[in-house]
Amino acid sequence: MSSLVAHRKAINRRPVGVRVSFQLVQPATPEEAVRLLAGASAGQMSVLGGGTDLLIDIDQARASPRQVLSLRKMPWRYLRWEGSSLVVGSTLPLRTLELDRRVQQQLPGLWEAIRDVGSPALRARATLGGNVGRCSPASDLLPMLIALDARVRILGPSGVREHPVDLVLQESRKTNLGPAELIESLIFPSAAPSTYMWQRVQPVNDISQVGVATAYLPDAPHWRIALGGLQPRARRLSEAEAVLRSARPTHLEQELAAQEAARRAEFVSDKRATESYRRRLVAVMVRRALQTTIDRMPRPAAARKPSR
Repeated sequence: MSSLVAHRKAINRRPVGVRVSFQLVQPATPEEAVRLLAGASAGQMSVLGGGTDLLIDIDQARASPRQVLSLRKMPWRYLRWEGSSLVVGSTLPLRTLELDRRVQQQLPGLWEAIRDVGSPALRARATLGGNVGRCSPASDLLPMLIALDARVRILGPSGVREHPVDLVLQESRKTNLGPAELIESLIFPSAAPSTYMWQRVQPVNDISQVGVATAYLPDAPHWRIALGGLQPRARRLSEAEAVLRSARPTHLEQELAAQEAARRAEFVSDKRATESYRRRLVAVMVRRALQTTIDRMPRPAAARKPSR
């Protein structure tokens, strides 16, 4: 390890030997969890789902909660199909979704995005609910949730409400959830041909420079294109979607949509990549993702030959 990297690691962590102290609270029911959150002082209680981000934040002094509310006992570790719709409890580990054959077959883009999150050990703890709650601009999951029109079911003091994930997200570590609200589940309205692609400096580095999600929603019907790596968060590119006027757009339409996506994307230059490089990536990756999604569509049934 270079001295510069070692120095950066040192200043981003708590000094060795400094004890981190907080009270772990484990409510037995969702109602109790909401009540405890409602009674906590602002900024004094953090919510623990899988813990893959929160515990690192505490270790590196980015968060110093007095209390940590664990969702371990919540009845939200489930995956169920309701017709062609998929409902996923917010505390279900990503690994469970990754190993589900029907998810891979009917929502291939979601499966690809999940598979690309960290390592199997991390996916055994990380959750969809936690990813939405953290709202990281570099998340590999959020672009795909947006492209698939996922909805978020939220539990709070006033009961249950449901909103598209695109309306829940705001910016890094900030959502439209109220201070005493929890994510109960995510709903994917229908199975959909879809694709997720990313570009990273190194495949082992789980922070993407750009993430591209495409999906064709048969119930709408229309195309969705969403990008990650944007500031302040992942977003849909409706202007690029508007170029695609059929279920199987021509190569020219795909190219026009890719160029429009590259032009509209709100990129910045940072330590991972420059703005111009990201735009070049988007132009290539959107075109490839669209074609992959088209290739995943069911083939039209061959016309029957008339009987003699």
